[in-house]
Amino acid sequence: MAPVTRHAEGCHCYGGAMAAPILLCTDGSDQAMDALQAGLDLLGRASAYVLVTVADAPDPDVLTGTAHPGSDLSAREFDLAVGKAHESARNVLTAAEERLGLVEVEVRVITGEPASAICQLAHELQAQAIVIGTHGRGGLTRSLIGSVSDYVVRHAPCSVVVTRSGAAT
Repeated sequence: MAPVTRHAEGCHCYGGAMAAPILLCTDGSDQAMDALQAGLDLLGRASAYVLVTVADAPDPDVLTGTAHPGSDLSAREFDLAVGKAHESARNVLTAAEERLGLVEVEVRVITGEPASAICQLAHELQAQAIVIGTHGRGGLTRSLIGSVSDYVVRHAPCSVVVTRSGAAT
């Protein structure tokens, strides 16, 4: 899906020289929104931001005829599920724009495993930083279910600002 850029009237954000963007990553949860607000409070609003979410699309292996056990979606059903996932992701971004009061922001819906997809987008855009929230899980829970923010910190091609819900004051 092509990126959508919303600009205030007269803004020529990508028409001239501009600093590399900062990715604002959200899953739409209240905790993620609070964490992004804390990140914006820390970094200010003068930067170029790209608001990002990952569409929760079905795995292509669930398509009937792929020879994978448990394949149970026809191509039409799969396409409908992907469309619904992208629509839901766009709704997350619209709500985030409004809640965060972002006026001049590019929005991106990406697909794939969230942590690696975020790192890949940061590489493609030559982002200067990524802002991402954390649920604050520690120890055994994080090692068992993984952590998107932990992976991003270790693999991103740029600086990562990890904030926690409730960090904004």
